[in-house]
Amino acid sequence: MLFQEGQNLVFIGDSITDCGRTEDTEGIGNGYVRIVRDYLALALPETTLQIYNRGVSGETILDLKTRWQEDAIGLQPDWLTVSIGINDEWKQVSLEQYRETYRELLTETKRSTKASLILMETTIISEDPHDGKNERLLPYNRIIAEVAAEFGAVLVRQNQLFTQYLMSQKGKVLTYDQVHMNSTGQLLMALNWLKACGYVVKSS
Repeated sequence: MLFQEGQNLVFIGDSITDCGRTEDTEGIGNGYVRIVRDYLALALPETTLQIYNRGVSGETILDLKTRWQEDAIGLQPDWLTVSIGINDEWKQVSLEQYRETYRELLTETKRSTKASLILMETTIISEDPHDGKNERLLPYNRIIAEVAAEFGAVLVRQNQLFTQYLMSQKGKVLTYDQVHMNSTGQLLMALNWLKACGYVVKSS
């Protein structure tokens, strides 16, 4: 079993993680974090986990840096999930700055907490797998994979798995605006996360 009794699981990122958490009385939001929380509650009935959503809409890795002490370090996570990068591409945060800041934040996390890390690739910025838009995210996802390997993190290959789905699906959609997930997209994100963490067994 990956997660243990009493552990804190913190999810931090942008709007794709946020999903209305500040309007939710539980502070979880209506996205993939809620699905993960509910799945683990059923899969681990005798284990109590504390789940924290610290997504903020519109943020880049540079914005995460300004609140990292409060929203990551301060919660003393046992497991920290980071999902960031789409706004970095959109707002043209340089790859060098993205890499350096990501490494700085994870280094501080390892220094100040006992957290194990789960890093999520970006999802998508287009549901058309042939228009080339999602390729703009590839350099950021290469950095995420690089940093995950450096810090011994679990890597959730969201971009790859979303692209595979888009190449095979017929008439289905994952977002309501090419970026933000509808309920199907949220479920796919949650399943990808759970599989990466070893909690969903693929049927034969």
